[in-house]
Amino acid sequence: MKKNKNMNRGAGILSIVFALLFFVVAARFLYIQITGSADGEALAVKAEEKYKHSRTLEAQRGSILDQRGEALAQDTSSFTVAAILDSSLTTDPKKPQHVVDKEMTAEKLAPVLNMSKEDLLRYLNKDAKQVEFGANGRSLNQAKELQIEKLNLPGIAFTREKKRFYPNGMFASDVIGYAAKKDVDGKQEITGVMGLEKSLDSLLKEKDGLIEYESDHYGWKLPNSKDKITPPQNGDNVYLTVDQKIQTFLEDAMSQAAQKYKPKKIIAIVADPKTGKILAMGQRPSFDPNKRNITNYYSDAVGYPFEPGSTMKIYTVASAMEEGVYNGKEKYKSGTYKVGSNTIHDHNDAGWGTITFDEGVQHSSNVAMAYLEDKKLGPDKFRSYLSKFGFDKKTGIDLPGEAGSKINFDSKLSQISAAFGQGSAFTAIQQIQAASAIANNGTMMKPYVIDKVTDPNSGKVLKENKPAPAGKPVSAETAQKMRELLYQVVNSKIGTGRPYQIPGYDIAGKTGTAQVAGPNGRYLSGRENFLFSFMGMAPAKNPQLLVYVGVQQPELKPTETGSMPVSDIFKTVMKNSLQYLQIRPENEPEEKRAVTKKDLGQPFSSYIGKDIGAAAKEVKSKSMNPIVLGSGKKVTAQYPSEGTNVTPNERVILQTEGQLKMPDMTGWTKRDVLRLADHLNLRLASSGSGFVVSQSIPKGSALKRDYLLNVNFMTQSQMAAKQKDDSAKKQSEDQ
Repeated sequence: MKKNKNMNRGAGILSIVFALLFFVVAARFLYIQITGSADGEALAVKAEEKYKHSRTLEAQRGSILDQRGEALAQDTSSFTVAAILDSSLTTDPKKPQHVVDKEMTAEKLAPVLNMSKEDLLRYLNKDAKQVEFGANGRSLNQAKELQIEKLNLPGIAFTREKKRFYPNGMFASDVIGYAAKKDVDGKQEITGVMGLEKSLDSLLKEKDGLIEYESDHYGWKLPNSKDKITPPQNGDNVYLTVDQKIQTFLEDAMSQAAQKYKPKKIIAIVADPKTGKILAMGQRPSFDPNKRNITNYYSDAVGYPFEPGSTMKIYTVASAMEEGVYNGKEKYKSGTYKVGSNTIHDHNDAGWGTITFDEGVQHSSNVAMAYLEDKKLGPDKFRSYLSKFGFDKKTGIDLPGEAGSKINFDSKLSQISAAFGQGSAFTAIQQIQAASAIANNGTMMKPYVIDKVTDPNSGKVLKENKPAPAGKPVSAETAQKMRELLYQVVNSKIGTGRPYQIPGYDIAGKTGTAQVAGPNGRYLSGRENFLFSFMGMAPAKNPQLLVYVGVQQPELKPTETGSMPVSDIFKTVMKNSLQYLQIRPENEPEEKRAVTKKDLGQPFSSYIGKDIGAAAKEVKSKSMNPIVLGSGKKVTAQYPSEGTNVTPNERVILQTEGQLKMPDMTGWTKRDVLRLADHLNLRLASSGSGFVVSQSIPKGSALKRDYLLNVNFMTQSQMAAKQKDDSAKKQSEDQ
């Protein structure tokens, strides 16, 4: 009885305890149900954190394109290659997930990554679960990634990231600038750092989107998930007035001149004088925005004021013509001109005796300009024309970093010196704007480089620049007379512009030789310490192109003159650009006609529908090199099109049906490569100048639209030097 009594008492106590616990738990559940929180934290939020997932929808930064839609800057995928060395990751020996044969892997991978087999083995033999291959294994383009994938190497994997890519390398780099990854609020974003990439960053900037969805505790999306999507916003696309092919002509010409003459600076601009569009702009030193090997952070064409020298005489003479005080037949005594206690000299000191003012312009006489400014125009009138030609203010070009001019006009000597381009400093873009008035029948056009801004999705034009007059400093009649006089500067027997003649084309222009100041502010001495320049337009009667080239302090041999590097650039760019724009030669002397026809080539015939063998044979008979693409029997497409002028030894494309395969481009010129890339819609990236020495897409590889083609060029002298170095290295290894 006593035992049962104790058991009943114990059971009762336990019942009371359990009842109390039940009421506590029930009260807790009731509290949580009513308040929706526990320990001060909202349970709905915690549940959402656990079962709600999100994924970033990647947006694209806007592209920068040339006037024809060719990409100059764009987002692209880059890849980092890695090797998985951890054998425990392989569960099926037939499908290994790690590097099995290190020797074979190193042997196949080494040539693709431009590494030696021994260097690769050093990475593969590390005591690690996974390794990368240093700089050679990072920032690989898609072509390289596909090339490695085709090797089917076990254990070789890739990580992908977005980066800013500049397909043409060192190409209008001072205009485009570059963008790079920067830390913005703890997140890595591509941001403009220099050039248009920086000034247009707000337009080009993308905004990633987001998708939020509900999932189970394993992370799988639930069928009834209520997704919340924030769409990505791609950056706007910016079209430039730059023409990729004309810019290529300019880049190649500058690179060759820089290599040959090693000047301190080169500044060059190609413009359409009818509209103010900048078709090409470049400088040396420059940089590859993919590598960012920058030594000069300024855009010299717009941000570097310098004494222009005798190109300034164009505007002094035009001002005198407009005022009716210029008489080209009137004579004056050349040689010297006294200004108080100072004496102005012609560039040959002694002058040419008593000559006409027209002859003075052709000789580039400083004394002629002194007479015009001092005796004919007067300082006030001349100063007013400096304003009319826009030399006292910025042009307002849509590029960052434009500098203003520095007009020195505080004494009679400085006023007269300004008439022949000394003592005052102006930018190259100011000179281009002023010269457009002469080329465009008196109407000066404001230069611009941004053509339009478009929506990346719809293609709708959001903003568009139109040609805008910047003034009318002279009449159409004065502009025409000035062009006729500038034609004589280039074509007369005494003209200083004779080195700038181009067979078949009438060139009008003016040379310039400006002194360069040293660190102490005094002019440097020596035959190389000048900025040599030329402002030229063509065709002279109705100019379609305006080209300015300035070369500062080139290294000259005793037999070379300052005009040589300038004319090398000017003539190459002007001639190629005129031919590319299909502007036919004019007013050619009869005795030179045959030479010019050969030089300019012949209209390309149509071979569409013809047998490929017969077409290729006919093309060869006309001294051209046919590139056959496809495996069909009939020509289905060709490049260039019918009627386009082609020159001897030029490569032309004949396409048939069937799979298109990559040709061997070794020895091709950049023009040939551009032609192939344009025809096949390949994305082109190039470095160097001269002739092709390597290509990223191997010969015989199948081709598709939008493939990325990387091409390296070398000049003949660079190739010879490399062969010499390789030979010396081989001899050293043999020893």
